[in-house]
Amino acid sequence: MPHDHHSHDDAHPHALLPSDPALRVKALETILTRKGLIDPAALDEIIDTYENKIGPKNGADVVARAWSDAGFRKALLEDATAVVRDLGYYGRQGEHVVVVENTPETHNMVVCTLCSCYPWSLLGIPPAWYKSDAYRARAVREPRKVLADFGVTLPEGTAVRVWDSTAEMRYLVLPMRPERTEGMPFEQLAALVTRDSMIGTGLAKAPA
Repeated sequence: MPHDHHSHDDAHPHALLPSDPALRVKALETILTRKGLIDPAALDEIIDTYENKIGPKNGADVVARAWSDAGFRKALLEDATAVVRDLGYYGRQGEHVVVVENTPETHNMVVCTLCSCYPWSLLGIPPAWYKSDAYRARAVREPRKVLADFGVTLPEGTAVRVWDSTAEMRYLVLPMRPERTEGMPFEQLAALVTRDSMIGTGLAKAPA
């Protein structure tokens, strides 16, 4: 279910210490490193690849196609699950996807209030802040403050709609296409799409 908000409060930081599971993972990583069983540099490279290259690149491909092709955009908004399956962006944590479109009237933001459900096949590994208790609670309660923490200030007339991901349904935000991008090649369009813009905590980048 989406949650609509229209509050205009000031921003507050939302950083917290890692959750208890995160601390346990870090302790386990430290032990395995000391025993020479894992290479931290290789582990960091794997995480970086999935967090910043594979996943977001897939999502950016979908968004750029929607910006470029009205028919594709219409199909994506009607049945995103089928569309992303046809593109091969389908699998664990991405079986059922709904795409919600940002407009001048409505800005969409995604959260998982119960855990950290996330479309891995499209966006890669979820960032630490997405899984934090602070984000999960504040995104619903005070979304404009959270957006301000991410550097996003919306016009007063723009409503904020928060979508709660579940084990059965993941959401992908279709950000608004930046101005001055008419006629831009597909690859350059995709480069303007950020991971955060597809979660709703950011906007697509403006062209250089």
